[in-house]
Amino acid sequence: MAESPPVTAIRNARIVTVGGPVIAKGTVVIHSGLIEAVGENVAIPAGAWVIDGEGMTVYPGLIDALSTVGIPGAAPAATAGRGGGRGQTATPATTTTAAATQPAAPRAMGPEDRPQTTSWLLAADEISPSDHRIETVRSGGITTTATYPTRGIFAGQGSLLDLITAEKAGEMVVVPSLGQYISVTRAAGFGGFGSGFPGALMGYIAYIRQIYLDADHYKLVKDAYAKDPRGLERPQYDRALEGVLESKRILLPANRVIEMDRMLRLAADLKQPVILYGMREAYRPEAAPLLKKFARPVLVSLKWAEAPRDPDPEADQTLRSLSNIDQGPAAPAALQKAGVPFAFYTDGIDAPRDLVRAVKKAIDAGLAREDALRAFTLSPAEIYGVADRLGSIEKGKIANLVLTKGDIFDSNTHIETVFVDGKPYKPVAEAPPGGRGQTTEEPGEIR
Repeated sequence: MAESPPVTAIRNARIVTVGGPVIAKGTVVIHSGLIEAVGENVAIPAGAWVIDGEGMTVYPGLIDALSTVGIPGAAPAATAGRGGGRGQTATPATTTTAAATQPAAPRAMGPEDRPQTTSWLLAADEISPSDHRIETVRSGGITTTATYPTRGIFAGQGSLLDLITAEKAGEMVVVPSLGQYISVTRAAGFGGFGSGFPGALMGYIAYIRQIYLDADHYKLVKDAYAKDPRGLERPQYDRALEGVLESKRILLPANRVIEMDRMLRLAADLKQPVILYGMREAYRPEAAPLLKKFARPVLVSLKWAEAPRDPDPEADQTLRSLSNIDQGPAAPAALQKAGVPFAFYTDGIDAPRDLVRAVKKAIDAGLAREDALRAFTLSPAEIYGVADRLGSIEKGKIANLVLTKGDIFDSNTHIETVFVDGKPYKPVAEAPPGGRGQTTEEPGEIR
């Protein structure tokens, strides 16, 4: 769209603030990319571009809490583990990053070889504003993504992005470094089977522990040298450990309850702030009490396990797989009831209609609409420590807004305009539904 005026006002609209009560009929004033005022009796500045919001609703922009949008060619974050249902295509990305263009690494013989580690990569440095997915997901109301590299064990550090149309990637960056994405699936491009250490789940966990032991020692040596370098050999620079030390938090995969317990205990041993992602079996009665005990936030994948469209009549499905298909969408409601902080991530669901369908499944399984909205707005902002600028419609926050006709999670709702950093965007026409559906085989499963 053409350059927006410095002041925009949406008046006579229903305003769902998320951070406070719903305003039945009010006005939102946007100035220089920020929310200048919001309320029932707000004066509209002279010369403002006025949008009549009669019959419309204003929502905060949606936040995708774990994404690869903005990194061209990247695959969705792998919902690693054995409980993920079958068939989510989670082959790690073949990206344009420096790591992806390097020759194949030699066979790793131990943790000292730093296998499948690019912890120094920063998503903000890999972003391409021309990624076509930016416009696609923005058309569904997503204004902000926590975008991560996802290739390898220590894949790199995520960045928080506002999905504006920009010439330079730097214009999109809200927070350069959110945390370190860690996976325990075999990564394409790193050799896969037969490539040496680590070759099994125990090896992956041992390697993660070793990395943090090395990082602690590396920091001690650096600090001692910085305090008094005389007579000491200078420490050798290690970019892998530097990337680990720079990370504010770690993201660990967990789908099955046993994986939740394992990863929470691992994070406690590492003394690292952790966010678990996946949560395929969070509907099970033992899951929520465990998560609440450790008091850690989680990210729930919206890519629910589904039965294959063309099932093999002779194939047997496990009871666990059938339970995940039938009860998986009840996970958010179970977490909400137990008081476990959670946020949604799209897990590669880019098409707006598919996103609405996925959220609707959680609502039909018992999650209140207001809680579903919060899980896509204020909750991810709180989890990442940016609730002072994103996640709700409040004075002084970034003007990321979605103007709709109808409830944002209804299939017949029309999104009129999406504002990102106060800039208005009209949604692009969505392609007709088609293509292959999800299968139910878990990729990269480590047995």
